[in-house]
Amino acid sequence: MKRTSKSDLEEALKLCKGAFISAAGFSMIINLLQLVPTIYMLQLYDRVVPTGNRSTLLMLTLIVIVLFLTMGALEWVRSQILVRVSSRLETLLNERLFQVAYLQSLYSGGQRASSQPLDDLTSLRQFMTGNGLFAFFDVPWMPFYIAVMFIFHPYYGLAAVAASILLTIIAIVQEKSTGKLLDEANALAITGRGLVNTNLRNAEVIESMGMLRNIRQRWLKGTRQVLALQAIASSRAGLISSLSKVTRLSSQSLILGLGAYLVIENEITPGLMIAGSILLGRALAPIDIMIGSWKGFVNARSQYNRLNDMLLQIPAEAEKMTLPAPQGDFQIEAAVVVPPGSKTPVIKGITLAIAKGDVVGLIGPSGAGKSSFARALLGIWPTAKGNIRLDGADVFAWNRHELGPFFGYLPQDIELFEGTISENIARFGPIDPEKVVNAAKMADVHDLILRMSEGYDTRIGASGGNLSGGQRQRIGLARALYGDPVVVVLDEPNSNLDEQGELALSNALQRLKQKKVTVIVITHRNNVLANVDKLLILNEGLVSVYGPKEQVIAHLKHQKTAASQAKPQQAAPAVTLNSPA
Repeated sequence: MKRTSKSDLEEALKLCKGAFISAAGFSMIINLLQLVPTIYMLQLYDRVVPTGNRSTLLMLTLIVIVLFLTMGALEWVRSQILVRVSSRLETLLNERLFQVAYLQSLYSGGQRASSQPLDDLTSLRQFMTGNGLFAFFDVPWMPFYIAVMFIFHPYYGLAAVAASILLTIIAIVQEKSTGKLLDEANALAITGRGLVNTNLRNAEVIESMGMLRNIRQRWLKGTRQVLALQAIASSRAGLISSLSKVTRLSSQSLILGLGAYLVIENEITPGLMIAGSILLGRALAPIDIMIGSWKGFVNARSQYNRLNDMLLQIPAEAEKMTLPAPQGDFQIEAAVVVPPGSKTPVIKGITLAIAKGDVVGLIGPSGAGKSSFARALLGIWPTAKGNIRLDGADVFAWNRHELGPFFGYLPQDIELFEGTISENIARFGPIDPEKVVNAAKMADVHDLILRMSEGYDTRIGASGGNLSGGQRQRIGLARALYGDPVVVVLDEPNSNLDEQGELALSNALQRLKQKKVTVIVITHRNNVLANVDKLLILNEGLVSVYGPKEQVIAHLKHQKTAASQAKPQQAAPAVTLNSPA
């Protein structure tokens, strides 16, 4: 199927089209000036030397110096154009690629967290400012030099054509023999870097259980594969590069012999004999440079293809119309949720309603789909079928940067970011001291923060610095409560809490209930359930029972009694219990 839409990378390159045309125009003038050494040589051998005219020598030399200075200035301008183009490309795409890397991590649950797109863009930009790209601008002028050699003598032209064909064949052989190897090596290297990043994030687990040797051996195995592939490709490229250099030097020397023969036959002058060798070297130079920098070209091509495919697969999100501030009413309509990268649904057609101000306890066995349901409610994971509506609008119809402040989320794995405690609580937006303190007090962590070395200005690292798991969790709770959200989702909020932390969590839930905030609490601990109004029990992605807490507990007791009295004939159907009128 023919692709009609262009990626952001292609659009960015299109915006830079004028700069590339300018660089090509400078390349034309530069390549014309490359004839200066040849013409200067011709004049010296055919005019100055035979006549011994010093004035002619002086004037020719002055003109040549001026032209060389002009050529140098033009080459500098051309290089600056490409530097500006590469910088503009990075400026145009940086934000978009950051979003792509972020979405890759988001939709993979963090499994594909990588800065590879940004690294690819940086490497592509660096290639655009190197000599390899200049060769591509100069190659189209090779026929021009060959045409000039035909003017010198037909034999010169034929010799130039033969040498050009031979070098072109060498370049094709290099592409066929090294291209796939380098692509495979690059893919393995990217996988290896991802493995290293994962290992470094789990250094404590590796160290505590003595896994380092096994993990290191696994990484070394991949590294050896990369080195083996690169060694083979480099060996072949080195051989081909040497062959290319020998071919070019041999051609220049052999054309001198041809020129000497033509001089003996009085068909050309001695000046043309030398000029032909110089001009042939200039004609073949771009191909020789391309062969020498082929590895960089292959890498740049891979980076371009990866970026292009990635940008097409993850299109830019269109700006959505601003909706009124949400109140916290959820309607879940036959929602089916499939984790990114999987084909098996974990939420299998759930239908229920959560009213504003409901405090819902979400329980069930491991693998029941509790965290997946929470991610779908928050709009992190999309629904494969059905809808999740917030105040009547699909949760994915909201602008995320507008909806985010109305949501509070405390995940199982608490991640705090590099910065101060106040910045973390304020979600790295403009810090409102009053709101920061209110959120900390609501999470009962204000006094704990004040006892730290620099209070709210205490800097913490990405992993939480020297904070304990419980302290991180309580600061994470304060972040979730910052700015008076209307929906708060707490996933195992007491997994790291001590008795004091449990009390703080209970107090926070009571305050949220008083404020009529919609709260969903995922937990395995019954003591948290004392603060909830409703219970939702999931089992294998389906609603087992949902309703007011007292009714659910009574229903479960009745089920247990019935099960003890008689052997069940079939699984109990899903039950939704109505709230009392």
